[in-house]
Amino acid sequence: MTDSERSGETTTVTKKGVGAAATRGRTTIADGVVEKIAGMAARDVVGVHAMGSGLSRTLGAVRDRVPGGGGKAGVTRGVKAEVGEVQTALDLEIVVDYGVSIADVAGAVRENVIAAVERMTGLEVVEVNIAVSDVKLPDEEEDEPESRLQ
Repeated sequence: MTDSERSGETTTVTKKGVGAAATRGRTTIADGVVEKIAGMAARDVVGVHAMGSGLSRTLGAVRDRVPGGGGKAGVTRGVKAEVGEVQTALDLEIVVDYGVSIADVAGAVRENVIAAVERMTGLEVVEVNIAVSDVKLPDEEEDEPESRLQ
C-alpha cells in the first residue's frame, strides 16, 4: 500500500496532451463574423422583408451592381455587433412585410439570431435590439434604382 492510499488522498495524473483545449490558446471572433451570422439568421424569419434602412438598401443595391463592390455588405446590411471576449450585443434594423405581427416577427428574429450566434460562436448574446424601419406594402415597388447597365 502506498503512502497516499494510507492517508486517504487521491492523486490525479494528467497525461501530456490531455486537458482543457481552451487553456492552450485564444480564439477571437471579429465583429463582421457575428454580423454575418446574425444577418443570415434574421433573414430566415418569415415576415422579414429586408434588412437595413431605405437609404442603406438603395446604396447597397447600387454597390452590388458594381463589379467587385458587393460581397459581404448585403449579408451584414442592417446589422451591427459589438463583440467582447465572451459576450456580444447586436443591433438589427429590419423591414417587415405588411400584415404580419411586428411583435411576433421581432421575437422570432431575436430567438433565431440568439440561437445561431451562440451555437456558432460560443459567445453569450446579452441583447438583441431590433428597430423596425419600414413596412413593405404589397403594391410597393422595390427601392432598388433602375440600372442602365446589363
